Amino acid sequence: MITFPLIVLLSLSHPFAAPLPQSAAPSSFAPLEQWRRAILSGDASVLRQLYSSSPEPKLTDADNKPIPLADEIAFWSGLKAKGLLDAKMEIAQEQAPQPNVHEVIFHAVLTWKSSAPRKQEYLVVAQGWSQQSGRWLIAGSRRFNPAGLRQPLEKKEIYSTSADAGKEIEEAIHSALPAHKHLLLVFGANWCYDCHVLNEAFHSPEIAPILEKYFEVVHVDIGKQDKNLDLAKKYDVPLDRGVPAIAVLDSDGKLLFSQKHGEFEAARSMATDDILTFLNKWKPASP
Repeated sequence: MITFPLIVLLSLSHPFAAPLPQSAAPSSFAPLEQWRRAILSGDASVLRQLYSSSPEPKLTDADNKPIPLADEIAFWSGLKAKGLLDAKMEIAQEQAPQPNVHEVIFHAVLTWKSSAPRKQEYLVVAQGWSQQSGRWLIAGSRRFNPAGLRQPLEKKEIYSTSADAGKEIEEAIHSALPAHKHLLLVFGANWCYDCHVLNEAFHSPEIAPILEKYFEVVHVDIGKQDKNLDLAKKYDVPLDRGVPAIAVLDSDGKLLFSQKHGEFEAARSMATDDILTFLNKWKPASP
């Protein structure tokens, strides 16, 4: 019996179904590259040949609802006509639990023409391939919704529950002053999915350099809305508007900006350019 444990894991309702080791290495699984090239070509007939016929593949969406095979083919083959320039597969996990089974979870990074609303989008995809009559075919897949930022597949401890946030802010001010940096206070908690989305974006190659050059970042744990409330009040951050919530201080610790309208609360719906625009607005002027 062929099983697809990765597909099962991603069928769970919580975004963090299981800890997954992240990897930036490209896949050596040739059929996945064939699938990628078929998407770029927009050739529905070539794409269809990479899916199982008997039995038909089990295809589901972000809500784990069935996707008809024809709709799946139309979605991927129709990207080129919508302005797709490139598609890259960033592998999160890959394994071959049986000789005739290959499983992979990845971000499909889609690059669009400049006329598109977003330059890039990210789709989390889980695929199970099976070898049938000497050919590798997709026997199961789950496709999540497109997003402007990479979606975290692994729950990390980005907020220390034992840290003294007030002391960390003081230390960050001490470091920021000679380096002529600003402080970025990020209020949130480990249970907050959008906090993980924002943290993933902060470590992306597009955003990490500007953070490293111009900001000291301090994560302030709010626990279950019952922790570091004094700091939220001090820096004028209304936590009832949602987290992650951000405050910006200058190198002397003076408040420059505090989030009032939940600007980062729905981080999963943001794009890289949104965050870069914000950081460029609040970075320090050249000394």
